[in-house]
Amino acid sequence: MTRARRSHPPTLAKIVERALAAEGELSPQSRILVAVSGGPDSQAMLHVLCRLRERMQLELFAHGVDHGTRPEARAELDLAEALARQSSVPFDRTQVRVEKGGNLMARARTLRYAALRAAAGQVGASLIATGHHADDRAETVLLRLLRGAGPRGLSVLPLRDGDLLRPLVRARRTDVQAHVARHRLAVATDPSNENPRFLRTRVRRELLPLLESLSPRVVDHLNALADQLGDPEPPFLTAPDGAPVRLGRAQSQSLRQLLKNRDIQAEIWLPGGRAIRLDPASGLPHVVPATRRGAAIRRKSD
Repeated sequence: MTRARRSHPPTLAKIVERALAAEGELSPQSRILVAVSGGPDSQAMLHVLCRLRERMQLELFAHGVDHGTRPEARAELDLAEALARQSSVPFDRTQVRVEKGGNLMARARTLRYAALRAAAGQVGASLIATGHHADDRAETVLLRLLRGAGPRGLSVLPLRDGDLLRPLVRARRTDVQAHVARHRLAVATDPSNENPRFLRTRVRRELLPLLESLSPRVVDHLNALADQLGDPEPPFLTAPDGAPVRLGRAQSQSLRQLLKNRDIQAEIWLPGGRAIRLDPASGLPHVVPATRRGAAIRRKSD
């Protein structure tokens, strides 16, 4: 009797590698400043990027920002420094001062990114990596909805956004926690992340669990919504008879990928034995008879 192979979920390193290869737009020898805090997300991110740096030709620098609001922050950054030194990654830190007053988190974030961009300039890094994951992104979509944002305001935290890189954004919080536990990484916990006076904390601890009880894949759905709203609208297509072709979400995403890769050997299957392919001469998508049936997108030579 043949035993069925056990299927294991991808590791955090594999999730990050796939995401960076598909969406990171990294050039060889990319210089990346890794924003670290000593928390589980940034510790896992630094550890994974170190494991990938040779294969993906990355040059890494780690930098922490102490906002001066908690005395424990220095010791937390010491954990990040220890991991960086252990991994042969140059480490530095910046001290900023966040004055007391309203909207503390937003003002701290502004100062943090200013400090990180200054540090990136000093080491010649063109990218700043932050530890946002898929759950953070789902929370941000919900926060924007609660504050009345429109469609463009919901296209938050893409993997690549100018000089910002979010290597973990295709991973769940549970993937990060599993990586931390598996590799026994030393991490710190910021108690302000559990303070219910911050709306994000209530979204994380109350609203998102409630939504997951109603729809277990709501985090995936919210991330897909952010992707869809952030991507340019796919071109309008018509069938050979002139009828409009309506694309589902997965087909629209596949078409964007096809246009980005300029792959004239690939096709996206549509109902009724049709497919979308790029015209070799113009590079524009058009609807043609499918060469075979099967997956949603596939190279003709497969």
